[in-house]
Amino acid sequence: MLPVGADDAGQRLDRWFRRIFPHVPQGRIEKMCRKGEIRVDGGRVKGSTRLEEGQEVRIPPLPEGAAPEPTKAATVSNADTKLIQDAVIWKDDHIIAINKPPGLPTQGGSKQTRHVDGLAEALKFGLDDRPRLVHRLDKDTSGVLLLARSRKIAADLTAAIRHRETRKIYWAVVAGVPVPYLGEIKYALVKAPGGGAGAGEKMRCIHPDEMKATPDAKRAITQYATLYRVASRAAWVAMEPITGRTHQLRAHMAEIGHPIVGDGKYGGSAQENMGDGWGAKMGGIISGKLHLHARSITFEHPVTRKSVTVTAPLPEHMAQTFETFGWSPDLAKDDPFDALT
Repeated sequence: MLPVGADDAGQRLDRWFRRIFPHVPQGRIEKMCRKGEIRVDGGRVKGSTRLEEGQEVRIPPLPEGAAPEPTKAATVSNADTKLIQDAVIWKDDHIIAINKPPGLPTQGGSKQTRHVDGLAEALKFGLDDRPRLVHRLDKDTSGVLLLARSRKIAADLTAAIRHRETRKIYWAVVAGVPVPYLGEIKYALVKAPGGGAGAGEKMRCIHPDEMKATPDAKRAITQYATLYRVASRAAWVAMEPITGRTHQLRAHMAEIGHPIVGDGKYGGSAQENMGDGWGAKMGGIISGKLHLHARSITFEHPVTRKSVTVTAPLPEHMAQTFETFGWSPDLAKDDPFDALT
């Protein structure tokens, strides 16, 4: 029997097991769970079971063979160390918040070898372990991203996000001007046929009359508020995702006819917007990069229990667009969604 410590609370059983016994393959762990050979407090479990402090895990006889040599920590170049450390906008002994640059993936994947998760090796700041991601942003989305500096804090923050005890506000520049200016989008989302996975994945909005025929669709809710506009060509929109589905904000805004500027996947970035609210290319000096930014996140600190709000400055291409349109971040209301509550 092995006890579960406070630092491992909230971790998946299979990941906990692989960390302690790295020579045991994932398939073998799942098989031992199915056969009831691995048990927690005497009960049968799945590999995805979340562990709790004080529980005891029964360890059956394991395959022979020594564990492989520990993997050496990835080295981060001086340039990438500077990039990721310069991105830090808030930190304490438990949590680090960065302003993720656009174009930098959150995690590795197909053909992605340089990402925040790997560069986190340069964010130890005196601790033994690198910080852990607790949520993610799309590759081309910039803004606030939280990393936990221990497993316990990671579990606490992940649970808070899963239970919607955090608040995230995004800013975007969209084609056209949403009407009404303040609203809520409630289209469910499902993976589009042939959409693949990862960076190639694409979601499709499901209207209420399609729900019965689309059982795999997942409920998705986005609140939006139009802050400022440029005639009928473009608008600065604040968005709050009430749910957290893949590409939710991008798919929702495109579905109501106002794709996010620079969004080739959902708005057709090669199609120039002619003032009718469609086409995500503004033309002229406006950047063709995605204009979506995770502006702020508010959460209860797992240790101090105080409310913390972290705000991320705009990336360069969005700051230039704001300047072109005569907008300034300080023009935003403290809470643009007051009228919806």
